[in-house]
Amino acid sequence: MTYERFEDLPVWREAAELYEWTEDLLEDETFQATRGYRDQLDRAALSVSNNIAEGFERGTTNELLSFLYIARGSAGEVRSMLTLKLRRAGKAGWPADLQARISNLKSLAENCSRQLRGWADSLQNSAIKGQRHLTDQSRAADERRQRAAAFEKRLLRGLPAWHPKRREAEADGLI
Repeated sequence: MTYERFEDLPVWREAAELYEWTEDLLEDETFQATRGYRDQLDRAALSVSNNIAEGFERGTTNELLSFLYIARGSAGEVRSMLTLKLRRAGKAGWPADLQARISNLKSLAENCSRQLRGWADSLQNSAIKGQRHLTDQSRAADERRQRAAAFEKRLLRGLPAWHPKRREAEADGLI
């Protein structure tokens, strides 16, 4: 699937949700944190969606990859900060519902990180250098490669389960 706008990307939508939930947490009066902690968490959470957007708008795959890794790092920073608060929350006797919200937010940051890693992995194996480098000829070549790969998968799936080529493809995660 090809996306025309970063706002349509599932990972950007999840990152936007991460920021919204972070803002809700920071606005909660029962959430105890220093001003510096609050500012850093706010910036880190916002950085995830912003770096996805900036990378998407760049013209090359290498630039996109760089921004995806920055976004992933920011998601890790959010997770780290929330993990530290959860460790303290138990000792400080914070309400269970606040601890649950922090835990859910931490899980959301981890999910963003996983999606970013998957996207980055797929881009690293791509022959396309990015929009800036695309021509009609390179688009056609990429389309032919994708059709050939899909055809190969169909052929491998059609082989009997005992066939060595099918077993090899299954072991490699190709089918």
